[in-house]
Amino acid sequence: MSNSVIIKSNQYGISVFLDDELPYEQLLQDIIDKFKESARFFKNAKMVVSFEGRQLTEEQTFEILNTITNYSGLNIMCVIDKDEEREKYFKQKLEERIEEVASNCGHFYKGNLQTGQVLESETSVIILGSVEAGAKVYSKGSIIIIGSLYGKVYAGITGNQEAFVVALSMEPVQIKIADIISRNPLKPSGLLKFTKKSVVGPKIAFIENGTIIVDSITKDIFNQNTQNEQ
Repeated sequence: MSNSVIIKSNQYGISVFLDDELPYEQLLQDIIDKFKESARFFKNAKMVVSFEGRQLTEEQTFEILNTITNYSGLNIMCVIDKDEEREKYFKQKLEERIEEVASNCGHFYKGNLQTGQVLESETSVIILGSVEAGAKVYSKGSIIIIGSLYGKVYAGITGNQEAFVVALSMEPVQIKIADIISRNPLKPSGLLKFTKKSVVGPKIAFIENGTIIVDSITKDIFNQNTQNEQ
């Protein structure tokens, strides 16, 4: 097989090295062949992707992303842009969007919460960072963590059973929503119920039939919980 497309793994996902001289249509076919060959490895995986070795237009980038997804089953979470100016622009827009969401949804906190730190909010709170073991978060609304959850979180503390907890990685010591409390299921006293499809990836915790359920985030599940809270 041609070496015009080379896939290398890294700590974030994969880097795809593309031949800079091959005509684009031929390169696209080589991408199809390469990812079809690797489909068994990539199927249903969630990864960050970066493209190197060739300058791509926006249209080509989207076409290649769709091609990879269609022929490999890979779920591409985001694309790392090697263009510093463009990356800076996207980062700025992302932060602006997060600020906008925070202003509409409630309290916004940027940074990691370390052991011993406590964050309290009168509304729903969005945390751009991780909640480490030994840290605590209290909120009258929901708690959304754009990072990992290892500590203790208490949502809907005034009795709001429609509140929920979201984290990109969820391994808490303890979660409490309204008056329902659960602990890490890896410990003997654990009461959290994990659904079959919530093994890895972003998760949401919510109350169902008097128990805190932890499930993988899907559009339908997230929409259902956010609508219930409103």
